[in-house]
Amino acid sequence: MNTIRSLDRLVAQFTKLPGVGAKTAQRFAYRVINMTEAEANEFAQAITDAKNSVGYCKVCGGYTDKEVCDICETRDKSVICVVKEPKDIAALEKTKDFGGVYHVLHGTLNPLLGIGPDDIRIKELLGRLDGVKEVIMATNPDVEGEATAVYIARLIKPMGIKVTKIASGISIGSDIEYADEVTLSRALADRKPL
Repeated sequence: MNTIRSLDRLVAQFTKLPGVGAKTAQRFAYRVINMTEAEANEFAQAITDAKNSVGYCKVCGGYTDKEVCDICETRDKSVICVVKEPKDIAALEKTKDFGGVYHVLHGTLNPLLGIGPDDIRIKELLGRLDGVKEVIMATNPDVEGEATAVYIARLIKPMGIKVTKIASGISIGSDIEYADEVTLSRALADRKPL
């Protein structure tokens, strides 16, 4: 079969995106090829502009195009929600239920991979605790996320600051029969009165 190197390179670049397999990458590449010259230039410019202008907030570590993000500038600083990655902020913001600020760890503890407390932004979190009433741990409910939450809680609780963890369990709209044992166990442990 005849190969087109520039198209193959484009497909290969799309496969580097999370969740994009070979077929989806190929569809994306064909879509780009079928764009007008102006559309393709606009698409490429949007990628370049985002890469050049988006960085990390110097306070929380989330994505921003300024030195300090809007959330850190305008929100209640007495409550900090700790997350693993900047994209977790976007997920939590969709709820429109949180009025505090965030702190991005940029990872979780993982001794097997050699990731310790000095490799993620724990020191930066500890440096932000003046005047803080509550720290909400919103790390993933996996072994590394749980270990990180417990480690940080042990550091913060002696300071007299309330440390909480977001609840986890069965998703709304899902069937109990399809939930795994860990999820069901957590759902039972985190039950609430009606």
